Amino acid sequence: MAYIFLMAAVLVADQISKYTVRTFMSEGESINVIGDFFRLTYYENDGAAFSTLSGQRVILIMIPAIAIIAGLIYMFKNRNAHPLLHVSISFIVAGGAGNLIDRAFFGSVTDMFDFSIFPPIFNVADIFVVIGCGLLVVYIFMYEKLEGKND
Repeated sequence: MAYIFLMAAVLVADQISKYTVRTFMSEGESINVIGDFFRLTYYENDGAAFSTLSGQRVILIMIPAIAIIAGLIYMFKNRNAHPLLHVSISFIVAGGAGNLIDRAFFGSVTDMFDFSIFPPIFNVADIFVVIGCGLLVVYIFMYEKLEGKND
């Protein structure tokens, strides 16, 4: 299944970027990439988005683990589903797995992308979860529109 390779590529890119930041930067260190607009800032987040549920490691491991398993089961059982659906789920699963690995092994998630116009610092996994969710919304609207025409 080609989607396994897609998920693996996202997961590897995420883990390499996090490893690089953890290896070559000190926590809290910031490197200007595009002036003050975009910086690489090493931040360890023990919460979820916007640091919500900070310190709730068990919950932040269990919920994504269940979602990842559910996504993989859905993809396996629905191999002939629309490719856009598979890509969206692949991105969500891979991004979720990348952050889950961090939480399980390091106790927090390594973030690094810091834009002055967007308060939270985020990582490659977060990017793919958001893209996957966006593609899922596009799929749902396209699918419902097509289903509505067939009624």
